[in-house]
Amino acid sequence: MDNAVARRRRGRAALLGLVVALLATGCAGRNDDSGSSGGSQVQVGLITKTETNPFFVKMKEGAQKEAQAKGAKLLTAAGKFDGDNASQVTAIENMVAAGVKGILITPSDTKAIVPAIKKARDKGVLVIALDTPTQPQDATDALFATDNFKAGVLIGQYAKAAEAGKQAKIATLDLAPGISVGVLRHNGFLSGYGAAQVDQSATQQATAPAVVCSQDTQGDQAKGQTAMENCLQKDPGINLVYTINEPAALGAYNALKAAGKEKGVMIVSVDGGCTGVKAVQSGQIAATSQQYPLKMATQGVAAVVDFANNGKKASGYTDTGVTLITDKAMEGVDAKDSKFGLENCWG
Repeated sequence: MDNAVARRRRGRAALLGLVVALLATGCAGRNDDSGSSGGSQVQVGLITKTETNPFFVKMKEGAQKEAQAKGAKLLTAAGKFDGDNASQVTAIENMVAAGVKGILITPSDTKAIVPAIKKARDKGVLVIALDTPTQPQDATDALFATDNFKAGVLIGQYAKAAEAGKQAKIATLDLAPGISVGVLRHNGFLSGYGAAQVDQSATQQATAPAVVCSQDTQGDQAKGQTAMENCLQKDPGINLVYTINEPAALGAYNALKAAGKEKGVMIVSVDGGCTGVKAVQSGQIAATSQQYPLKMATQGVAAVVDFANNGKKASGYTDTGVTLITDKAMEGVDAKDSKFGLENCWG
């Protein structure tokens, strides 16, 4: 009886050992399939101004693609509208609570967002501004963006060359008060045109005698049209229009066309989205400065993953490039044609 009991016990022990071995093999197989090395997945946050603007849609696509390539997880959020600081503050708080290693943000309000960014950085989160610098710029660890002042300078230089000595009456269709990207582009344009002496360090929009009308548009096409209508009422002799972006430019064109003035007024702009480049092709916009949101997002995600894996912090300003796009090149002004623009556009 004792021998039989002992045999049964040995059999049960052997069976239990086999089960444990199979379970261990199964678990090892799942780890191999997942590619996990035992560490947690790096989380990266992306907060854009809105979800609908093609510029930010392309930025999100680029960030998602790079995150997948790096084996990271991308968390995204956006303001309900351009200028929605409250939603961006909430997004920062939620992402920090979720355990992100870094946050990429295109700040809607470049001053009001700073306290929320400081709280995130104080908790060890890397914060990188994309496209739009905060005020002050060093409120974030780093900035990956177009040189927006240079973007303005390029279209200002182009307009000056194209006007060929004609006395300008300029309308500026701007973004909104105090937003750094709007200030930089506006001031760059006036500097490039030679209408005002202003440098990149200025924090307020410059004025000039040649500017007969300035209106804010929030970068919106409908508001751009209304702004242009208001400017034409103020001075029907306007012959040059600077716009913060291409939606505002197309709104301005619609107002000019409705007034029968589209052939006598030059429009220059910034962004380089596919719709804007096509407007250059058609002659609605004379020239635009093209920027590259895909580069901003890709480089930003890579920097956060590098920080998570190696502790290396991105710092300072990284210029992601800008190119003047026009089909009517001017001597002395570097530019590419709309074919190049369409090959490199977004939206």
